[in-house]
Amino acid sequence: MITILYLIIIIYTLLICSFIYGFFILEDETPAQENETTFSIVIPFRNEATHLPDLLTSFANLNYNPKLFEIIFVDDESTDASVQIIEAFCRENTPLNISILNNTRSSNSPKKDAISMAITHAKHNWIVTTDADCIVPKKWLQCFNNYILQHQPNMVVAPVILVGNTSFLHQFQCIDFLSMQGATIGGFGLQQPFMANGANLAYKKELFLQLNGFESNNQIASGDDVFLLEDFIKHNKKAVHFLKNTNALVQTYVLDNWKALINQRKRWAAKAPQFNNNFTKIVGILVFFANLGTLTSIVLLPFYGVLGYLLVLKFTVDSILIFKTAKFYEQPICITQYLKILLFYPFFTIYIAVFSVFTNFNWKGRQFKA
Repeated sequence: MITILYLIIIIYTLLICSFIYGFFILEDETPAQENETTFSIVIPFRNEATHLPDLLTSFANLNYNPKLFEIIFVDDESTDASVQIIEAFCRENTPLNISILNNTRSSNSPKKDAISMAITHAKHNWIVTTDADCIVPKKWLQCFNNYILQHQPNMVVAPVILVGNTSFLHQFQCIDFLSMQGATIGGFGLQQPFMANGANLAYKKELFLQLNGFESNNQIASGDDVFLLEDFIKHNKKAVHFLKNTNALVQTYVLDNWKALINQRKRWAAKAPQFNNNFTKIVGILVFFANLGTLTSIVLLPFYGVLGYLLVLKFTVDSILIFKTAKFYEQPICITQYLKILLFYPFFTIYIAVFSVFTNFNWKGRQFKA
C-alpha cells in the first residue's frame, strides 16, 4: 500500500513539475499591431440580469475599432430582464453592432446550440466566445488581433480568472481555478494542449464549420470548449495556441453557495469519460489517483508517519504551480485559507468524481443526466 502511494505521488509530482516547466517556457505575448482582424463575439445567456451590465460596460470600453467587430447575444429562454437590459444598452451605445437571437434547441446542450446558431449568423471569420457573467479587458480584441496577425493560428485559447472575496468558499474556487489555468498554460508550453475555457476562446468560423461544429459531442451538455479544442488539435495541433498575455485576461465570478459549486463541478466531471485526447485522459486519471492517494495518506498519517513526506511533496509542487499562476495573473491568495484548502481539496475532488457518475446535475435551472 505505502509503495503504491509513493509511486502515484511521484508520478503526479513529475507531471506537475512538467507543467511548471511548460509555464515558464511559454513566452508572453506583447507585440503591438494595427487593428485589422474582424471578430464576431458570441455570448449565450440565460437569466443573467445580475451580471450583464458589467459585461456590457466592458464591451463599451473596448479599445478596438467598433467597425471591426460585432456582438451576438443568444437568449436561451431567459425569464428575467436580461433581454431588456441588452436592448436598453443598445439604445445608448449606437456605435456597437449588437444583435440578440433566440436559441433554438436541437441537441442535449443548450449552450452548444446557442453558439452554433450565432456562428451561422456571424459576419466575420474569427469567432470569440465569452460568458454573460464575465468582464472583458479593454485590450481584449487588440491582444487577439496581435496574436493572430503574428502567428496565424486556427484557435487561440486565452486566460480566465475568477473574482471573489477572502471567504473559504470563494478562495477555494479561485485557487482551484488557478491550478487549472496553470496546468492549461503548462500543457501548451509542453506542446500538449488539453484544456480550454469558453469564457475566453477564439477560433476560425470556416474551420468550425468544416469540422461540423459540435456534431460529435452535442449529446453532452457541457464541453463547448474542450471538445472543440480536441477537434481543432486533431485537425492541426500546431495551429492551436495559448495567448499568454494578462491584457487578454477575462474575469468571471465565483459561485456563492456550495450547492451551485457542486453542480458546476459535477457538470465538468460528467464530460471526462468522453475525452478523446489521450494526454487529457492520462492527466485526469493521474489527478484522480493522486488525490485519492492524498486522501488516503491523510487518513493513515497517524499510523504511518512516513506518509507525511508524500503530503509535503504533493502540496509543494501544487503550491509552486498555483502561486506562479497567481503571480502572473496578479491575483492575491489568502494564505490562511490556502492552507485549509490544501487539506480539503482531495476530499472534495474525490466526492465530485464519485458522485458525478451516479447523480444528475442542475445547470441554469435545468436538470441533466451525468
